[in-house]
Amino acid sequence: MSASATDTFDLIFAGGGTTACICAGRLAAADPSLRILLLEAGPHTRNLQTHIQPARYFRNLAVNETLTYQIGNPSKALNGRAPIVPTGRCVGGGSAVNFQMYTRASPSDYDDWEKFGNPGWSSKDLIPLANKAENYQVNDSPKHGHSGPLKISVGGLPTNIDADYLKVASAYDKDRSLLDDVADFGEINGYGDSTNENLVVKDRCCVVRVIFEGNRAIGVEYVDDASNRNNSDKDQKDQKDIQISRAMAEKCVIVSGGAFGSPAILERSGIGSKNHLQELDVPVLVDLPGVGENYQDHNLVFTGFYAHENAHTMDDIFRGTDDVVKPHLDQWLQSGTGLMAHNGIDVGIKLRPIAKKEFVELGEEFKKTWEGVYANTPDKPVAWSGVINAYAGADTNDYKAGKRYISGVYYLCYPVSIGHVHIRDGQNPYMPLEFETGYLDEPADLASLRWTYKHSRELIRRMAHYRGETPSGHPKFPEGSAAAARGECDGPEPIEAEDIVYTEEDDRAIDNFHRDVVNTAWHSLGTCAMKPREQNGVVDSSLNVYGVQNLKVADMSIAPKNVGANTYNTAIVIGERAALILAGELGIKGV
Repeated sequence: MSASATDTFDLIFAGGGTTACICAGRLAAADPSLRILLLEAGPHTRNLQTHIQPARYFRNLAVNETLTYQIGNPSKALNGRAPIVPTGRCVGGGSAVNFQMYTRASPSDYDDWEKFGNPGWSSKDLIPLANKAENYQVNDSPKHGHSGPLKISVGGLPTNIDADYLKVASAYDKDRSLLDDVADFGEINGYGDSTNENLVVKDRCCVVRVIFEGNRAIGVEYVDDASNRNNSDKDQKDQKDIQISRAMAEKCVIVSGGAFGSPAILERSGIGSKNHLQELDVPVLVDLPGVGENYQDHNLVFTGFYAHENAHTMDDIFRGTDDVVKPHLDQWLQSGTGLMAHNGIDVGIKLRPIAKKEFVELGEEFKKTWEGVYANTPDKPVAWSGVINAYAGADTNDYKAGKRYISGVYYLCYPVSIGHVHIRDGQNPYMPLEFETGYLDEPADLASLRWTYKHSRELIRRMAHYRGETPSGHPKFPEGSAAAARGECDGPEPIEAEDIVYTEEDDRAIDNFHRDVVNTAWHSLGTCAMKPREQNGVVDSSLNVYGVQNLKVADMSIAPKNVGANTYNTAIVIGERAALILAGELGIKGV
């Protein structure tokens, strides 16, 4: 590899995801004299029609340059499958490609973070930062912020599916209530619905490693992504002609490549497990075995249902031809309303067991998890469960153009299973990572998913728009089972209908279904954990990487434990907190 000319800045962000953009933007606005560089491997998406039209998100999950596809190791727990985890690869990171679901973590999640010896990271510290970022337009609740840069609103159309779900929930599930706000940092078990010239953003710049002078970080090396992205199959010997660029940081380097990118950058920089780095001939700067460990996610499942022909669904936009999409696009261009302004996910519940029969259903496998995670934290949900107004299944044999579908969707909020991610090559940033998801390795996770599947199914089969169950969207129950998928039908079950009774064999079929279909919720975190070094931590409470100077990590990888929500809001909170930390160290006021 050969080097090019060097630029110098005060701060360099190695990665341009949500957290980095928030932090860099706050600091640049507060101190116009501060020279900040933000490097992002992917492209800009600002003002691209396919990224600013809300309903386009589903199509953006297809192979494109704004995503990286991390491929996990084949797993016995997943019936031999190698799970694929797409991650944002563009300026804004996951915020530019996500499902636009806005849910906030439980207060106890952040209090758990503080218990690792992290002052300043409790719920009382972080909830104000979440509110600071918000311009919450759903209501005027004092539990939200209303003057921040991030607009939070409902979709462009109140759909009949959402109203149907809530009506059934209130009539069927009398142990739980309807809530006006499920993102208020408190309620669960209820249903509901600038430019800164001193900030330089360089897209298509893939960071290879951090540059050190002794143990002090002084800059980064990066390559041009557009010309090098196809080098994933090249080892170190084949990279002599790759042009390396350098940027120097006089005050701090902030690694912000996400749960996959940040540990990879650290390991290529000589920070990680000594044994692993030596195997790859990477000179060891700091023996820090926690790098890349503690990988966590939320285990997500879609189930499939047919819907009434008058249901407001996203099927035409998600899967239709251009002529089918055009009327929805025209309405959005003219008024910003209609289904194109919607994400198809307006209702759901943060769910945890209440009744004795629910604990019986969860069984002994779940008991230890309940006692360790949930019993003393009543704000922690076991799962998030709702509906998406579309066919979301992977098996397209069940999908027929012109028909209407709804999908059950649920994910575990605190899976017990843990994975890891590490580099396979000490030089090439495009070499696929060695990635163990850990999905369903622990039996307690299967028990939680099984219970959530049954709860979700009982609600949806009572909805007025329900017209049956798609074959591939449900377990393959034994022949003659009373739990067998119903197929297409004329209408729903009555509210007062008996719940489906499942046999032990049926339960095994549900478990096997989940092994076959469970996937990422696109909520990867934890691989540079903010914990004590002796507990496999990577950064301290000021986000400093152990063993070196002038190097921080700021993104979802620093989360020491999971959060019971979609992770976008937490990424924002980390960005706000990181901005305050850096401002304090640099003597900047007004952040």
